[in-house]
Amino acid sequence: MKSSNGIIVTLCFCFFFILSACEKTDDGKEQYDITWDTTVIVNIILDGNSITVDPPNAVVSGSTVTVRSGGTYHISGSLANGQIVVNSDYDGTVKLLFDNVNISCSSGAPVYIKDAEKTIIELTGGSVNVLTDSEAYSTKNGEPNAALFSNSNLIITGAGSLIVTGNYNDGISSDDGLIIKRGTIRVTSKDDGIRGKDYLFIEKGDITVHSNGDGLLSDNDESSATGYISIDSGRITIVSKGDGISAQSRLLIKDGDFTITSGGGSSVTLPSGASAKGLKATESITIEKGTFSILSADDGIHSHGNITINGGTISIATSDDAVHGEVAVTINGGTTSITQSREGIESAAITVNNGSVSLIASDDGFNATKGNRVEYNDGSSLSINGGFIVVNVSNGDGLDSNGNILITSGTVIVHGPRSQPEVGFDCNGTFSMNGGFFLATGPNAGHMIEVPGASSLQYFVKITVSSTLAPSTLLHIQDAAGNNIVTYQPVRTIYYLVLSTPDFKNGLSCSIFTGGSSTGTLTDGIYIGGTYSGGTLRKNFTISSKLTNISF
Repeated sequence: MKSSNGIIVTLCFCFFFILSACEKTDDGKEQYDITWDTTVIVNIILDGNSITVDPPNAVVSGSTVTVRSGGTYHISGSLANGQIVVNSDYDGTVKLLFDNVNISCSSGAPVYIKDAEKTIIELTGGSVNVLTDSEAYSTKNGEPNAALFSNSNLIITGAGSLIVTGNYNDGISSDDGLIIKRGTIRVTSKDDGIRGKDYLFIEKGDITVHSNGDGLLSDNDESSATGYISIDSGRITIVSKGDGISAQSRLLIKDGDFTITSGGGSSVTLPSGASAKGLKATESITIEKGTFSILSADDGIHSHGNITINGGTISIATSDDAVHGEVAVTINGGTTSITQSREGIESAAITVNNGSVSLIASDDGFNATKGNRVEYNDGSSLSINGGFIVVNVSNGDGLDSNGNILITSGTVIVHGPRSQPEVGFDCNGTFSMNGGFFLATGPNAGHMIEVPGASSLQYFVKITVSSTLAPSTLLHIQDAAGNNIVTYQPVRTIYYLVLSTPDFKNGLSCSIFTGGSSTGTLTDGIYIGGTYSGGTLRKNFTISSKLTNISF
């Protein structure tokens, strides 16, 4: 698989002949040249219902001005009902300098880029530029259908601001590629907010979208080199009735600050067939780093293919799945906090190599499945090779795999469900506990209570209570020398606890206490540090085999 930079280089190369004027930085990523010759600048002055052009290098007809050739055009002023049209027949780059432009148009897009080799819109420093279309107007072959519409590749840059209201359909839309290099952009739209059909690149900027459709969209499905979204950085706020960010092929986020509310947020139940995911891509989603706050009525992060989280701080509250990748979900680092979900993380292959994951789910916490509700080994897998993982489920299984479970390192704490038949963990294949700290609790589910397999490299115990253990009651295990193995406080009433730790060795003698108190710091159900005292001795036991069964 190619690296993230490699993906960008490949895509940029594909578009080189379309965009032209590229140069490469040291990291191999192509940057698009947005400089131009300022010796000849055409001034277009908008004045209510009239337009002045000096020198006369653009055509004026009533309240419409048409740019017919490449060059630099400085535009200022207002049109009550007018339009800027670019129709340059591909004879060079058109540069539009927006300097406090305010255009409303009742008959079409206020800015319509019909034909151009490439168009650059620069928002001059300190300027506030406003584009507004009407709720209904005539289109030809479905275009233009946005307040700022382009048939060709479009770049938006500059230190000013752009306020776009798409009353008819989209806010900003390009039927080729769209690059946002910087600027403050505010979009309100009847349908999609910002769309680049072939691709959408955001390098930085302050972007806010309120849309009745998708927030950010790239939807060309012709090949894997199109329908691609890449975000380098920026502050992005999206409130959408559809998906927050949707890529037909791949979504790559390298950094940024994201606040996304899709479909009305996590308290909304969507009608059947509706899609209101926070982040969505068909082929893959890769998150390198960044800060994310996602409130979604649908999945928080969703891909029909792979999801890879390498870093960042991610917070998700959803009425559906928090992270759902049909093929694979891989977490290599960062902090992922799921505060509300139906299922926390679901995929055919789930791998956690590092990072912090905490999740609350009403159904399964981790669900490794190939999509069928089966009770046999379907080849799915859940692998935990590091990190700090806390799972809290109310009705489903904490860890559920229709295939195998493998834990080799890290800390895994599972607060199991309220009642049977659900359990702390459920595995239809083999559960191998080969390293790390693992603690899981659950209710009385009879013969459904499972333990890791005997082929595990690490020792483990299963403790069952004759009645139950209340959330206010501590369970403490120490070795014969009085060294703390674990001091645990249940989140909800429990019947059993399964524990595996590197401290367990063959021949180790231990004691179990309940009640009492600890001076340590309670973190995710475990007391860290401090001293335990005042409990009641329930059982002494010695580790003599991979599984030690204890009841009291």
